[in-house]
Amino acid sequence: MKPVTWALGAALALGLSAGVANAAETTLRITLQLPMSSHLGQNLLVFKDEVEKNSNGDIAVEIYDSAQLYKDKEVPAAVGSGAIEMGVVSLTRYVGDIPAVDIFYQPFLFDTEEKVRAAVAPDSPVRGPLDEAIKDTGSTVLWWQAYGGSIMLSKDEPIKTPDDLKGKKVRVFGKTLGDFVTVAGGAPTLISGSEQYLAYQRGTVDVGMTGISGVKARKLWEVMDTITKTNNADIEFIVVVNTDFWNGLPEDQQKIIHDAALKAEMDVRDQMSGIEAEAYAAAEENGMTIYTPTDDEMAAWKEVSQPVYETYLEKTGDLGKSIMDAAKKL
Repeated sequence: MKPVTWALGAALALGLSAGVANAAETTLRITLQLPMSSHLGQNLLVFKDEVEKNSNGDIAVEIYDSAQLYKDKEVPAAVGSGAIEMGVVSLTRYVGDIPAVDIFYQPFLFDTEEKVRAAVAPDSPVRGPLDEAIKDTGSTVLWWQAYGGSIMLSKDEPIKTPDDLKGKKVRVFGKTLGDFVTVAGGAPTLISGSEQYLAYQRGTVDVGMTGISGVKARKLWEVMDTITKTNNADIEFIVVVNTDFWNGLPEDQQKIIHDAALKAEMDVRDQMSGIEAEAYAAAEENGMTIYTPTDDEMAAWKEVSQPVYETYLEKTGDLGKSIMDAAKKL
């Protein structure tokens, strides 16, 4: 028997999901900007399976991937307003309401897996206040999804030092990353994840900033050929649910959803190192050159980045200061 193609498999999955939804008491619609083949999409399937199994079909989960409902930048408002029950969104998309969320994009602050794990633990003094602040936007955080470290994409040659960014247009996905590019002499351009392929293809930007798993999921090797492993920021996505909807659920359903969220969070975090290794291998197999900066080059990046920390503290007030202090103690 031949394997079912991805398109047919996705169609069957949607059909089954619709059938479950018709019989369910509660339906959770989740919007996702990445394709289902991405590790974030697969992580949502872990959550979906747990919820539907443990609720005996009383709760149905419908996943709308590839930004077919909302682009990344639209998700906070869509979930917060109740236009959709749940969404996956880059943490930095909350920076307009909560500037302190960009603690994870402070250059090289979380440069080891140990520091990241300590910072994103549910009750840590770094994550805890952010989850609490997000509630004021009308959304409640269910779980965090690891996305790995930030890298730079380019054509023909790597971005070795800040000098290599001077005068170049750089795709970023957050204000603080834009500040990082600016102090290095580049011109930041905010572009949604679902739009970056075309931006590289059309030459809208010269350099890209993303996670290595995104390179694999979006086949960015078709439009860029070089990766520089700067690991200058820790990229985190969060899965949020509309707070009014959440508060209106029966306690037994809340527990089922909460437990499934915890399992999904541990699952993706534990797999992240392997996911990144596979993505780097796939990039090389598809002709990309991978460059690791030398110690001297990394020192140059860190030196030029210092003003970014100062700007963060100026913009984030007491919340930012307390989170920064906690982060430095990790």
